[in-house]
Amino acid sequence: MEMEKIVTLAPIETERFVLRPLRKSDMGLIEMYWSDARVAHMTTSIPHPVPPGMTEAFVTRAMADQRDEDIWAMDGHKSGGSEVMGLISLARMDREQSEVAYWVAPPFWNTGLASDAVQALVNENPMQNAAMFASVFQDNPASARVLTHCGFKYLGDAESFCVARDKTVPTWTYSHKF
Repeated sequence: MEMEKIVTLAPIETERFVLRPLRKSDMGLIEMYWSDARVAHMTTSIPHPVPPGMTEAFVTRAMADQRDEDIWAMDGHKSGGSEVMGLISLARMDREQSEVAYWVAPPFWNTGLASDAVQALVNENPMQNAAMFASVFQDNPASARVLTHCGFKYLGDAESFCVARDKTVPTWTYSHKF
């Protein structure tokens, strides 16, 4: 019988904020930011409008001992900021790889928050990955700059379905090898 490994999600400190595991008290801010069409339209999985119960189910999955994705809140509380300024995640893939995804709340756009969060995750490499991947919608060049700034290399074009837009959207795919 094989025992499944329970992964404990450790906080990751930066100068301005802490990447920390989600908690139930984050649901209100997450739902408020997800309800902003500008946020939902730049992700593959957040519908607009957000249906009842979705945020609670998401946070419950994120807090589960057995999960295939680790999710951290960008918590600026230590520097007087909001307890949730955005989220960043690593989804487990095979062959010691993971996929990075992130969103930042509109009040914190153009502050370097996304770059700092991605760089902190790359530096920490909490899953001890051989490679990380990420994709961004082609109409979101700011997210592409975040990835290249953090050492990700362009792999090619693809497309992903965006739930909020209800259509397939062209993407750019990137990788970071360790």
